[in-house]
Amino acid sequence: MPDRLSALDASFLYMDQPTTPMHVGSVSVFRKPRNGFDYDGLVDLISSRIGLVPRYRQKIREVPGRMARPVWIDDVDFDVTYHVRRSALPAPGTERALCELVARLMSRPLDHTRPLWEMYLVDGLSGGRVALVTKTHQAMVDGVASIDIGQVVLDDTASGAPANEEEWIARQEPSAWRLVYDAVGEAVARPGNAVEAARDAVRDAADTVTKVAGVAGGLFSAVRTAVRPAPVSPLNVPISTQRRFSMARTDLEDYRAVRRAHGGTINDVVLAVIAGALRNWLLSRGASVSPTTTMRAMVPLSVRGDAETTGSLAGAGLLGNQIASFLVDLPVGEPNPVLRMHHVAHAMREHKESGQSVGANALVRVGGFAPPTLHALGARAANGFARRLFNLVVSNVPGPQHALYAAGAKMLEMYPVVPLAKGQSLAVGLTSYDGGVFYGFNADRDSMADVDELGELIAESLAELRATVPR
Repeated sequence: MPDRLSALDASFLYMDQPTTPMHVGSVSVFRKPRNGFDYDGLVDLISSRIGLVPRYRQKIREVPGRMARPVWIDDVDFDVTYHVRRSALPAPGTERALCELVARLMSRPLDHTRPLWEMYLVDGLSGGRVALVTKTHQAMVDGVASIDIGQVVLDDTASGAPANEEEWIARQEPSAWRLVYDAVGEAVARPGNAVEAARDAVRDAADTVTKVAGVAGGLFSAVRTAVRPAPVSPLNVPISTQRRFSMARTDLEDYRAVRRAHGGTINDVVLAVIAGALRNWLLSRGASVSPTTTMRAMVPLSVRGDAETTGSLAGAGLLGNQIASFLVDLPVGEPNPVLRMHHVAHAMREHKESGQSVGANALVRVGGFAPPTLHALGARAANGFARRLFNLVVSNVPGPQHALYAAGAKMLEMYPVVPLAKGQSLAVGLTSYDGGVFYGFNADRDSMADVDELGELIAESLAELRATVPR
């Protein structure tokens, strides 16, 4: 029987709308090796390793009448050259031109009749460099055991790992009758699952209350943040189908130095830097900024494993973690960079102690047994509610602190592309890699014409914090 989409994956699928395509992306910049890094070589590399990610040769099939969530089926017509594409920048191959290309690629929705991913080899970047741009639907990569296609092509050494040449034979596509039969069979075989899930959800909610009994202050802070609508912000406007993208690179050692001097986590320093950049961005627009002005960020964090050293996603590795989302009011009105840092660290500490994540997991479990139509309505309602709950998303994923290679080409930089939610004109993604911290700003084209300025403001905000560290 084909694998059925999880509740979470189905929600991302139904959330896919013209103005909010639910694909995540990445932009990786490589130094081209002497023997070249061409399209044919990339296709060969993907072909030899795609067996490590079987999902990338599968597509989604709806169950007739939406009697159950959709299923994953093998794409009998799978063509790797449809998914692996090539492009080139006009001379002189500037980073601005690369960002414009990325924005246009991310604006286009994925074809839901095929496996939901694309990869572009971009040639012509100045300095003898090339770029890889990946685009993958969140329904494919948000499972606890899934990895992105971009990770498959990367190696720890220039020589690379041996190829996986296993022959793949697609399984025959199930008939519509078979899909209906399987859906009915599941409902008949496990009629008590929905009741059991609801019971577990209530138990989780009770566990949450017990867990926070000793930290009432933290619970109060979490509830107080959630019930208040997000502050009014120029970031929250109706968005278009088109995007802008910009990048910023910083030095990881600067964040470490600030953390050593002022405490907290690397993620606390990151959020303080973003708060400072947003403050100066508001001032550059002539917006009114008072000492109490805030912007609310939705910050995904790991709630399992040893995430204490980073305080961010994947503190104990990307796989096998549970992820909870926290709402953090960034003190953009505070002119003192050290006080901004302390405000952020205090807010994050209260959230971690509040037990909020258990309640969120309980809601996901209940949603897992809702009919697909309710998934669609629920996802759309949540998407519409987001703009009243927070102003922007900030996703921070630590990467390896050693060089990686693809087909012998050394990866120099890696920038994430986080999708926008309805009414959200900016999403910030960042990842640390080989001593650097790389920011990707995905923005609405119509309302964020000045998104390029954010990269410069990030550097200024970090320098301001770094200046407070005793020499």
